[in-house]
Amino acid sequence: MAGGAEPGRVVEALELLLGPPSDGDSAAEPGPERALCPETLRSNAAALEERLARAAGWAALRQLRAAVLARAPALAAGAAGAEPGWAAACGLLALLLCLKERLAALAAAPAVPAAPGEPPPPGADTLSVRQERAVRRALRAAVGLGLLPHLPPGLGPGPGPPPGTRGPRLFAAVAALAELARLPALGAPLLARHLRLLLCGLCGLGHGPAALCQGVSEAERAQCREALRDILDRVYQPLAVQELLVLQGQPKQRCPGAGAAPAWLRRLCGHLLSERLLRPGGVQAVVRGVLEGTDGGAGAEAAALDWRKCDAVGKILAACPQQCLSLEDYYRQVCPQILDLLHIQDKAAARQFQRVATTTLLTMAREQPQLAERHLLQPLLAPLRRCSGAAELALEDLTAGDVLVPEAELGSCVEDVLKVYVVGNDSSSLLLGSLQSVLGVVFSLYSFAKQNVSYLRSPCQDILLWFLEKAEREQSLAVLDGLAGLSSHVPTLHPQCQLRVGSEGGAAIVVEETISDEDEALYQKISLEQCHVESLVELLSHCQKNGLAGDFFIHCLKELTQVAAEDEAAPSPAVEPGGSLLELEQYQARQGRKLLVLQLVAALCEGVSDTVFTDIAQVQRFLAAVLQRACTRPAQGPGAAAEAQTLAMAMGLVAAVLGGAVQLKSSDFAVLKRLVPLLEELSRTYPEPLTRELASDLRVAICTHGACAPGSLGAAAAGVLGRKRGAAAQSPAGTAPGPPAHGESSEERCREPSASPAPAGLQELLLSAYDPQPPSRAAALRRLASLVTQRDPEAIRLQEKLLQVFLENVQHEDAFVYLSAIQGIALLSSEYPERILPVLLAQYERPAQGTEDTMAAVTRMKLGEVLMRVTRALGESVAKHREPLLRAFLRGARDPDGALRASSLSNLGELCQHLGFQLGSIIQEVTCCVTAIARTDPEAEVRRAAVHVVVLLLRGLSEKVTEVLRDVLRDLYRLLKLVAATERDAATVLHAQLALEELDAAVRRVLFPPQTLEKKIVVLP
Repeated sequence: MAGGAEPGRVVEALELLLGPPSDGDSAAEPGPERALCPETLRSNAAALEERLARAAGWAALRQLRAAVLARAPALAAGAAGAEPGWAAACGLLALLLCLKERLAALAAAPAVPAAPGEPPPPGADTLSVRQERAVRRALRAAVGLGLLPHLPPGLGPGPGPPPGTRGPRLFAAVAALAELARLPALGAPLLARHLRLLLCGLCGLGHGPAALCQGVSEAERAQCREALRDILDRVYQPLAVQELLVLQGQPKQRCPGAGAAPAWLRRLCGHLLSERLLRPGGVQAVVRGVLEGTDGGAGAEAAALDWRKCDAVGKILAACPQQCLSLEDYYRQVCPQILDLLHIQDKAAARQFQRVATTTLLTMAREQPQLAERHLLQPLLAPLRRCSGAAELALEDLTAGDVLVPEAELGSCVEDVLKVYVVGNDSSSLLLGSLQSVLGVVFSLYSFAKQNVSYLRSPCQDILLWFLEKAEREQSLAVLDGLAGLSSHVPTLHPQCQLRVGSEGGAAIVVEETISDEDEALYQKISLEQCHVESLVELLSHCQKNGLAGDFFIHCLKELTQVAAEDEAAPSPAVEPGGSLLELEQYQARQGRKLLVLQLVAALCEGVSDTVFTDIAQVQRFLAAVLQRACTRPAQGPGAAAEAQTLAMAMGLVAAVLGGAVQLKSSDFAVLKRLVPLLEELSRTYPEPLTRELASDLRVAICTHGACAPGSLGAAAAGVLGRKRGAAAQSPAGTAPGPPAHGESSEERCREPSASPAPAGLQELLLSAYDPQPPSRAAALRRLASLVTQRDPEAIRLQEKLLQVFLENVQHEDAFVYLSAIQGIALLSSEYPERILPVLLAQYERPAQGTEDTMAAVTRMKLGEVLMRVTRALGESVAKHREPLLRAFLRGARDPDGALRASSLSNLGELCQHLGFQLGSIIQEVTCCVTAIARTDPEAEVRRAAVHVVVLLLRGLSEKVTEVLRDVLRDLYRLLKLVAATERDAATVLHAQLALEELDAAVRRVLFPPQTLEKKIVVLP
């Protein structure tokens, strides 16, 4: 290197003073040079002095060394002394200081610019590999000969020299090493290998007792204290923490042969560690210093030790150091750094850092709840609180589309909440209360993620389920009320905020755009409410084991009774003349609440009713709610049939429980006896005589613990459990039980309340399929469908009659009935497609006419569902019926009714997916139809279905896309790009993006086929 003669000469002098390297010179730990006996040290020093005095080219080094020794009288005296070890140490330190002077001068010189096209030259102060090795050896020898033997007791390996000599020598060595540490070229190897011993010397001189520092002035001690802080500030902070911890309590690691750390050293290290902690980034430095090198181990014992260490660090961070001004000031400095630990990107250390952060946060929340909420929980939940209904948004400063919470910030916030609350699993009132304030936003995010493709769905679901599980039952029910919109216990998403799909699979919260079209706004509102109800039911489906779903179901039934009573007590202002506007608004609010409760009950019945109750106590509360409703509001008016059906179902449930469906204990009868007053009141006041009789019989059975079960209980239980007795085979669950069959006495029915009924004949099933009660009709239809599946000979013979029965029941308004009919038609068509499909297609293609247009369109959509199920059941054999099915669906896509157009397109996509490469030339018609609808249809739902056809088509063809769609592939690609760029409906854009991804994957498979490695073995003749 340029001007490198002098540094090279200094390195040569170091090598001459140390002699040839030995095998132990590369060791990491410093110590006395075993290869250098006193005679060798004397001879090497004499050889160096002779070389400096007489050899040509060494004059500059001689002058530089003289200048250095003039500034360090202690080193000059030691180098000229009679003790070989200390003299060699002083000579080495003097030469190292000379090297430091020359390297600093070279570094200050202007750098030589690099030639064009050439890499930049190394710095002028850069040492070669051989020179670096020699410098490291010299540093090791200087520390081992000059620093280590002079450390005071408790810090060094032995007694060492006398106290009057130890102090000045130690200060001279420490001062020289501290000066070397200021130059990066020499400080890096020095601090990397000898930091601990250097800290020992500085601590002993700067902060040790006066007895250990004899011969050292107060100014020199202050200089040591300043050097100690300077080195601790400049070194890698986790390394500084590690070394201070070792000095504080591990004598074997501090220095070989050292005893226990003295009390003053432990206090000093604790003080210095606290200073490291309070620096910017100090929390992460402390955690890294403690945990670096800990990866969990390879066994349960090592993993447990790792977790215990993380918990210990967390508890230490939660304790305020003594030198901190106040607890508030400590929390203000440390809490933001603790939250930063949750965002560590290093996967290997992220788990440990998150554990430390969680433990620290939970400990602070227990010890100082107010400060923890102010400095930890509020910043943690700030992105969610910013857009909650309780927040005050400055709407005058915001415009539609402005981003309130970016995608990255929202995703990070949800993940942090999951780590702290769910993984930390501390159900204190502070944590539950703080989380409750943002549960409405989390639920909106969960509902949004459920309708889209987002990674936020799982963490949001885990957060909601954790809260519902850990909170008190009353609090959980109140939160569910708020999530459902029945109360204001939980602040929901701000009405002016809207969730938007993010580009990285997450979501962002933006200011909602104003919708000018009232119909579109109403549609958006209803869709959002429906989505929230479905999400709530799905959430409750995971809460059935702990009984929360059943309790909320009962709560909704009680709420329904209360709303109905309020509705009866308050007259409608629409009929009352002179009603005020306030009364009208209150009436509308009551009606909206009633509709919401009805929607919730219906969704819960459909989603979780089969396993909603987990014990007899919940069954009792459910029955009490139904019976109380019947006592206060007997069935009357337009909803009388539904009320009577619900009551009959509840009483049949009691009869089934008493009849042996559940194994009852004496404690269960004590619970059921709470129903006796309600049954008694019902037997006296209900207008229907059969219901009064059944209520009286149930009261007798409960009071006698089932010993005497009157005759009506068996038929009621059979109606609920799907069984029959004699002529009452198809008695529905929702009808009042009829009289007992001939040949059965009351005693026989009491003895055998749960006996299995005989199978009904086909003729009775056909008659029951026209029963006025929906449960009985649906049960008969499902039984007929099962006969078709079993290929019953009588059912095969009457298949046309069965088809007529199913088709007539498809038009029924009850979902249970028409879905059972759809299932029956689908099974019948998949078994006998040649006969049944033409009839279905004729019904499907019949245009709606007259005043029944809406009903006819709904029926045609139901038939479309049948055709779709048939398509799935036929599989590849559906190609035989390709032409009529395509013709029917393409005609349906041009229907005036938008819902029917969307349904037909959905069915068309399903058919194309199953046809695959068998589409043939018909693909041109499908493409033209889909393109025209996606571009011109006025309804977003229909355009969405058209794009979805393309998605299903690409999925069905898979690797055959480029072959089958060769002629229309470009048109489809242009259509998808147009939709993705110009469409306003978010769901349609999402479908287009999914289709483009499918197309991209298919084309990539064709252009870049996967390479497979094959091994061929050829047998030679």
